[in-house]
Amino acid sequence: MSLYLYELVTTAGQAAQVIKDVDARTAEAGGELIETQVTAGGERVFAITEFESCRAPELAADALGVASVEGPSEVRLVGAELAQIKAARPEAGYLVEWDLPAELDMDSYLARKKANAPKYANVPEVAFLRTYVREDMGKCLCFYDAPDEAAVFRAREAVSTPVDRIHALEG
Repeated sequence: MSLYLYELVTTAGQAAQVIKDVDARTAEAGGELIETQVTAGGERVFAITEFESCRAPELAADALGVASVEGPSEVRLVGAELAQIKAARPEAGYLVEWDLPAELDMDSYLARKKANAPKYANVPEVAFLRTYVREDMGKCLCFYDAPDEAAVFRAREAVSTPVDRIHALEG
């Protein structure tokens, strides 16, 4: 089983149809759409797919009618179980993108994440939900439930981890 991330740049009002199209194309290729998150305003869609016996297909921006598609990028789920995600299809309030430093490898990243995770308790109003880290170590996407953006920044400070981009997500 492998998980893949697609990042799609859309226009306002287009996200629901794009998600349907990604779901259909994923199913046609023998995969499953695991979760989607849409930025507030609907300009970006983050889609996680699962393929058991093949690599995720390329998705053409013009075929989907979107401005651009990044991916598929193989990702690893950290901080949650895939079965939980599939069962609940949980929505987050915020997504943080962190462009990982070139010198950071997966083992070091996972050790750092494990060591820092207990520090989230210092910011009890924020719940860390899950992370998808790209296997190529290009970046990770971290999902949070928080009352506001400032709280997410406090949580990231607590675990000594930067924020390259933050997105409020549609609820």
